[in-house]
Amino acid sequence: MKINGLRTAFCMLATTVAVQANAATIVLGGYPDQLQFVDDTNGHVTQKVTMETGLPSNIQLSTDGKKIYVMTLTAAGLEVVDAYTRKVLTKFSLNTPIDKYRFLGGVPDASGRYFYAIGWHMNKLLDRYRIGKPQYLVIDIQEKKVVRSADIDDDDKVSNGRPSFAISPNGKTFYVFSKKVLIVDTHDLKVTRRIDLAMPDSSLNRDVNMGGIIHAQRDSNHYISLFQSQDPYIHNKTFGVARFDLTSGTFNYTPIGAAPHTVEGLEISPDGKDGYAIEQNGEYGSQRCEMWHFDIKNNIAVNHAEFPCRRRFYFSMSYDGKKLYIYGAGYDIAVYNAKTLKQETDWELRNDITMAGIINLP
Repeated sequence: MKINGLRTAFCMLATTVAVQANAATIVLGGYPDQLQFVDDTNGHVTQKVTMETGLPSNIQLSTDGKKIYVMTLTAAGLEVVDAYTRKVLTKFSLNTPIDKYRFLGGVPDASGRYFYAIGWHMNKLLDRYRIGKPQYLVIDIQEKKVVRSADIDDDDKVSNGRPSFAISPNGKTFYVFSKKVLIVDTHDLKVTRRIDLAMPDSSLNRDVNMGGIIHAQRDSNHYISLFQSQDPYIHNKTFGVARFDLTSGTFNYTPIGAAPHTVEGLEISPDGKDGYAIEQNGEYGSQRCEMWHFDIKNNIAVNHAEFPCRRRFYFSMSYDGKKLYIYGAGYDIAVYNAKTLKQETDWELRNDITMAGIINLP
């Protein structure tokens, strides 16, 4: 009996260890001031960390995967969280009674000393607020202040949606991905090159997350996302996958097909073979949303499936690439099977999800 009991206990322990080894953690922003850590096997919120500077508006994982950088909206704050102990390492607000900031997002450099962002500086005068031009901003995390800034040229202003950001491994080049790709020298904050390869247009009535560097691949040397291109003669649009080398500033664009009304939010499986995106057509009563599955190696569409639209939502993938997530503008995450594109379950969280994005931790 003792041997059987020990065998049973050992089997249960082995099963538990295996489940824990396979489990990953989703990190999301939550209203009003929460960072939520969610078990991606069952959707349970395992921990919440309070952001003292307010509402998370942008979250980024460091290139070594050890730190989470959280920009907050309420007080224009920046908080650095240890990805594994979940302890807040650094926190500060850039706002003062006179000076205020608003950010579109940003990215830390590999050293963890500087955070490069795009935003506005607002100054309180005696009779009014003076809102400055959009700027490139360099935040010194150690000094806890903006140490350098430069106005963005009118032709380079982000006119629609939220841009994505990346930085070269050596910290010398800051990339802004929007209607065009801006390559910015981090020393003088001047644009050294512009590439007219645009991300797909975003709907004015809905916000679909374009994603950032594909975290599942853990590749700090490349930025991979869905883009569209237009020929200069008859202006036909195609969409496809662009791979940017963040060291050299070069890119490779492979078209997949004619661009539909809207196709956004590319997610790539960890092995780099499968890609998933969202296609949207119509408005309001005629609105229709589909998930598309692509063979990235051969640049062909494998299958697609319709899913219930939301007026505003985000799209992401699990760490192992087996699940797809539709979330945002609510308390839940709709979970879909990546192979069948069918919904498996719906996870209810404790806090309304913010627009900060999503991070997957192993």
